[in-house]
Amino acid sequence: MAGSPRGNNGAMTDTTVAVLGTGIMGAPMAANLAAAGLTVRAWNRTRAKAEPLAGKGVEIADTPAGAAAGADFVLTMLDDGSSVREVVEDVLRPGAVWLQTSTVGIEWTATLAALAEKAGVPFVDAPVLGTKQPAEQGELVVLASGPEGLREKCAPVFGAIGGRTLWLGPAGAGSRLKLVANAWVLALTNATAESVALAGELGVDPKLFLDVISGGALDVPYAHLKGGAMISGEYPLSFATRHAAKDARLVLAAGGEGLDLGGVRAALAHLDAAQDAGHADEDMAAVYYGLRVGLPGR
Repeated sequence: MAGSPRGNNGAMTDTTVAVLGTGIMGAPMAANLAAAGLTVRAWNRTRAKAEPLAGKGVEIADTPAGAAAGADFVLTMLDDGSSVREVVEDVLRPGAVWLQTSTVGIEWTATLAALAEKAGVPFVDAPVLGTKQPAEQGELVVLASGPEGLREKCAPVFGAIGGRTLWLGPAGAGSRLKLVANAWVLALTNATAESVALAGELGVDPKLFLDVISGGALDVPYAHLKGGAMISGEYPLSFATRHAAKDARLVLAAGGEGLDLGGVRAALAHLDAAQDAGHADEDMAAVYYGLRVGLPGR
């Protein structure tokens, strides 16, 4: 539209995005959308979590319907599939595009896609890779899948929240790839916890484990991030243990009976033990405590 003002990334300021869910991921996503020049209305079940966004140019809505009314895009970033359905089933209206960025697994993605079809709303399955810091920096990886014809239309939104967007085919492909990536993250975090814990049992400084893998073929920055938290005993929240456990269950459900996803299964056992020990809302690096539960003197 000639003469319309644009944000820093070229986004049209007359584009309205409703962000439903402003937790640890949704809040920075909403802030980055507003900073990019889009009009943003946000809703969260606990309004207090959304209120700080008002100082960043985001309008805070009292209800999901209030946020979504007349919006060009409805973006959901909620805990699970059940929560997503509960929030959106009465607010979807033709004229909007639904960007479903929550990690909900294969079955729920199909259920939500059917809900969108019934409402006459285009559906883009677009879970994201990354946690708090990449979300704050607008450097998430968006795993988009849905109608190819929406690719250009969605670009300003995805460009505001992500550093890279992959278009993967029909809706559902994004969620499948997200589960594949999550299987690796879960197994890696659990393996890091096992090595840190084993070092302690053997009287080895666990920092030496991180030193010995540093800079070589075995090096993974994520191991240093999570391993450092385990060693220090400080767990700044990036992705909660309870959410990691939910994702592990989605991965195992996707693998079905045909695969022995032992790394993910072990991660889930330790995540559940960490939750039982009171670490559900700490960062998933607290999986380390799941190894320690039940050991004498721990």
